[in-house]
Amino acid sequence: MKYLHSANILHRDIKPGNLLVNSNCTLKICDFGLARMFDPYDQQVVTQYYRSPELLMGAREYTWAVDVWSVGCIFAELLGRRILFQAHGPVEQVY
Repeated sequence: MKYLHSANILHRDIKPGNLLVNSNCTLKICDFGLARMFDPYDQQVVTQYYRSPELLMGAREYTWAVDVWSVGCIFAELLGRRILFQAHGPVEQVY
């Protein structure tokens, strides 16, 4: 993430399915379909379960923090063995 963010790139869809790990435990990030430079932003990014509170609340501008939030959700999922914030819709996700 540090490398991407230092190049002013937001991935915007960090989730377990977009992380590849080989037998040497080398981690690679894939699926850059929603990735953007810091530019005008779209609110419908990031799979809902990994979407940051500011995106759920409709923020029109955001920073690399949305990717960091997703990484935190993934770590919590690895530790707890379940999706941390699982909801049926964005409104339920906030509450």
